[in-house]
Amino acid sequence: MKLRFILRGWWRIVKYLSLLVLALFMTIFLAGHPIAAIAQSTVPEVVIPDTIPEAIAPQPLQEIRGVWLTENDHDILRDRPKMQEAVSQLTRLNLNTIYPVVWNSGYALYPSAVAQRADIQPFVRKGLQGQDILAELAKEAHRQGLLVIPWFEFGFMTPPTSELALNHPEWLTQRRNGNQTWIGAAGEVVWLNPFLPEVQKFITDLVLEVVTQYDVDGIQFDDHTSLPNEFGYDRYTLALYKQETKRNAPANPQDPAWVRWRADKITAFVTQLNQAVKQRKPNAIFSVSPNPYITAYNTYLQDWLTWVRQGIVDELIVQVYRPDLQSFVEQISRPEIQEAQRKIPTGVGVLTGLRNKPVPMPLIQNKVRTARDRGLGVSFFYYESLWENSPEPIAERVSNFQSLFDSPASRVAMR
Repeated sequence: MKLRFILRGWWRIVKYLSLLVLALFMTIFLAGHPIAAIAQSTVPEVVIPDTIPEAIAPQPLQEIRGVWLTENDHDILRDRPKMQEAVSQLTRLNLNTIYPVVWNSGYALYPSAVAQRADIQPFVRKGLQGQDILAELAKEAHRQGLLVIPWFEFGFMTPPTSELALNHPEWLTQRRNGNQTWIGAAGEVVWLNPFLPEVQKFITDLVLEVVTQYDVDGIQFDDHTSLPNEFGYDRYTLALYKQETKRNAPANPQDPAWVRWRADKITAFVTQLNQAVKQRKPNAIFSVSPNPYITAYNTYLQDWLTWVRQGIVDELIVQVYRPDLQSFVEQISRPEIQEAQRKIPTGVGVLTGLRNKPVPMPLIQNKVRTARDRGLGVSFFYYESLWENSPEPIAERVSNFQSLFDSPASRVAMR
């Protein structure tokens, strides 16, 4: 009896100690792994709804305040005194980033050995004083504290009469009916095949030429680093699709699998381009300025949200060229933009006017304030239209732009 009592008591002690050890282990585990975190790992990814609350996002660490310098601004860029005064004016407006065009209509707008080797460049673009326009702009902008991010505006697009299209017809893609031309804001153009290795190498070489030979802070592509969804029916692309999927390309250019395959190919190229740029200049800002996401992906095979999620984009400026404030707000409140804001400096493109379509200053002011209230930066399209051909007198227009940003917001290249 005594032995049985001793054994029973010993068993209770062992049982108690086991429970004590288990409790201690759970306390330590939960301290390092909060329940919310544990639950999060088992919950499937939530689909972001189309509508979102009107919460005010925090201001980004580096607010984008930019302006594009287009071919319409060429008279300013090529004249050294005018260029210097333009940069000074942008500094007085408390802007911090310049996006000068360097690739337009199938031509490099700087002395390019790559373009010369490709037999597409019958001229060398220089300033009135014989200067390298891009080199001098970068030097002056940096002296005044602004970033310079060259803009490869035309991407895979080129006019059908350009040397690029005429001398390299094998680089072009087409619709299912064989037609190669497309009408857009730039007029009649053709599209380089973004899936063709020769095209990818050419574009990559152009970009690396700028990154390595100029003291610039990054590079930017816009909505033309893409392909309209009705294109991609050239012989090379059809054979590649069949090789990889064992199926013929769908006749419907909007077929979801066909759209996804082509968009993924463009994403793969952008990934490789990003890696090539970072190898040459690790601090370079890899910037993109696409259309709003639904249009960009469905219509132009440009899956920029995946680019953001995969970390191959350092800066995003979504072109939101809407004619009224309500439609502008609807676009900048999209969940895709909010997601990008949490990861990288994000802004929106604000149209300040076209030569045949001026934009009134009150609309510009309201758009800028609305964007900034949501933690978004802005970039103006384009320099000349800030005050030229505007509904208001130039002096009034300049004064209104000066009041948009009451203090500087410096930016530095990513480190």
